[in-house]
Amino acid sequence: MTPRRVLLTAGGVVAATALTLFFTYLLIPSRELEGVVTRLLAREGYTFRAARFGKAFPFGVSAGGVTIAGARGDLLRLDRATARLSLLSLLAGRVTVPFAAEIGAGRIRGEVSPRSGASRVTITGVRLQDVPFFRSVADADAKGLLTAEITVRGSGPAAAGSLKLEVKGADLRGVKIGETPLPDAGYDTVRGMIRLGGGRAAIDSFTLQGSELYVRLKGEFPLTTPVGAAPLNLTLELMPKPGLLDRQKLVFALLTKYLVTPGHYQMPIRGVLAKPLLQ
Repeated sequence: MTPRRVLLTAGGVVAATALTLFFTYLLIPSRELEGVVTRLLAREGYTFRAARFGKAFPFGVSAGGVTIAGARGDLLRLDRATARLSLLSLLAGRVTVPFAAEIGAGRIRGEVSPRSGASRVTITGVRLQDVPFFRSVADADAKGLLTAEITVRGSGPAAAGSLKLEVKGADLRGVKIGETPLPDAGYDTVRGMIRLGGGRAAIDSFTLQGSELYVRLKGEFPLTTPVGAAPLNLTLELMPKPGLLDRQKLVFALLTKYLVTPGHYQMPIRGVLAKPLLQ
């Protein structure tokens, strides 16, 4: 067989495969595709709702007015979201799904490879006040501008990767751990690095730097399924300035048992990820 015939044959196989996939995709009702998304999230304990759901050319889906909720209420709302199968990756023998979403002026971009379990997510310019998680789960008011990078390979206890985040102009009010309130404060910068590996998530560094309060979180927890059931082994440190101590006397009075040195509080956090508790 001549090289030209080989190329023509290969091209014909590729074209036939693409056409078969395309027509199969066209025949699947949008409602069935939405059902697949709903069931995938339900397996992880979440519910999925969308005001609009349909197909996105080629080999994709799009949705608007998306809400993802957990047992305690809404966790995430997306104005728009799209996901498409990458044709180039498919022709190379790999399954890759790039996706994108918008939350207000903020953007989420990423890519998932189902076979390898690899995923990559970049978050830019998302306002914390547009994320319902803080109100529904933490019963707190949160403000700030979030940027984050997430890289993960594998899932569950076998997952490996990292999460890096930064929040500019953060303001947290009404935060509680269990029934114990934490001081309300603003922070110039919040930075965090969490590494996944060996069946555990380890907090390399997580700091909140404000003019009146410095906060540091450290520790680890196992990677479980579901994630919310992971038992916590964390320590939260608070280092307030005298002015904040004076203005929020009641809050710091409740934290007296955790005072290790003047102006330095150290609190062990136990419970599980979905319901942390102070020991």
